[in-house]
Amino acid sequence: MSDKQVPIGSGFGAHTTADEVLASLDLSGKRAIVTGGHSGLGLETTRALAGAGAQVTIGARSIEAARSAVAGIDGVEIDRLDLSDLESVRVFAERFVASGRSIDILINSAGIMACPETRVGDGWEAQFATNHLGHFALVNRLWPAISRGARIVSVSSGGHHNSAIRWEDVQFETGYDKWQAYGQSKTANALFAVHLDRLGRDTSIRAFSLHPGKIFTPLQRYLAKEEMVGAGWIDADGNPIDPTFKTPSQGAATQVWAATSPQLDGIGGLYCEDCDVAIRATDGEAGGVSDHAVDPEEAARLWILSARLTGIDAFAAHA
Repeated sequence: MSDKQVPIGSGFGAHTTADEVLASLDLSGKRAIVTGGHSGLGLETTRALAGAGAQVTIGARSIEAARSAVAGIDGVEIDRLDLSDLESVRVFAERFVASGRSIDILINSAGIMACPETRVGDGWEAQFATNHLGHFALVNRLWPAISRGARIVSVSSGGHHNSAIRWEDVQFETGYDKWQAYGQSKTANALFAVHLDRLGRDTSIRAFSLHPGKIFTPLQRYLAKEEMVGAGWIDADGNPIDPTFKTPSQGAATQVWAATSPQLDGIGGLYCEDCDVAIRATDGEAGGVSDHAVDPEEAARLWILSARLTGIDAFAAHA
C-alpha cells in the first residue's frame, strides 16, 4: 500500500490565509462546530467559515466572553462547553443531537499549552484530558448528528515531536514536564484522527489533524515573558522577532483547508501543515510529522484507552 502521508501540491502555502482557502467555496447550508471558536485560531476559523456562508456553532467555556468575541459575525451561535469536564461535554452534545441538526464540519480547535501541573476528571493530566479526551468524548457523543461526507479536524501541533504516547505513565504520575505533556496531547490529537478516519471512512466521514504553525494567541497564556525571550520568539521589550510566526488568519488556514478542500476528497487520516499534507519528519529537518503520531497501531491502542477512560465509544464493535 502506498504511503499517502505526502504533499499533494495544493497550491497554497505557509502564508495563505483562511479567507484565501475559502475564496472559491460556498458553504451555504453547511453546519460547522468549532470548539474554542471565539479565541485565537478558533475565532479566525469561525470568521472564515461564517464568511463563506456556513452556520457555525461555537463550544466555549464562557458564553459571555464568546458573545463579545464574535459580536458582528453573522450565522454564529454559542453553547457552553468545557472540554475538561466530561459532564459538560455530554450536555453540550446531547443538546445538539436533540436539536435534530446535522454536522458537516467539526473542528477540534480548543486547547491548552504548557500549563502548570493540573489534575481534572479522575486525576487526569489536564493537557491530555482537555486537548484529547474531551474532544474524543465530544466526537463520539456527537456521532449521531455527523453527516455522511463530513470532515472532522483535530488541531495538533509541531509540539507532537516532543513526545509519543507515554504508555507507562500517560498521566504523568511519576513527574510532570509541561512540554512533554503538551507534546503527548498533540500526538494524541493526531492519532485520534488516524483511527477515527478508519472508523468513519465507510460512511465517507474523513478525519485529519494538522500543525497550524507558530502564532501568537492566548495559547501562550501560561508562558512567562522570559521563556518566550529565551525561545527567540520576542525581544526583551515583548516585540515579536521570530519571522516564522504566522498571523492568526494564516494559522487558521490549514484547519479550514483540511475541513473544506475538495483536494482532500477520498483521502483521510493524514497530518497536514501549511495547507497541504505534511511530509514525514526526518532527522535534522524541521517540519513534517513524526511516525509515532500517524502509526495506526498506536492510534488503535489510544482509542481503546480513551474509550475506557471516558466511558464512551460510538464504535464499540469496531474499535
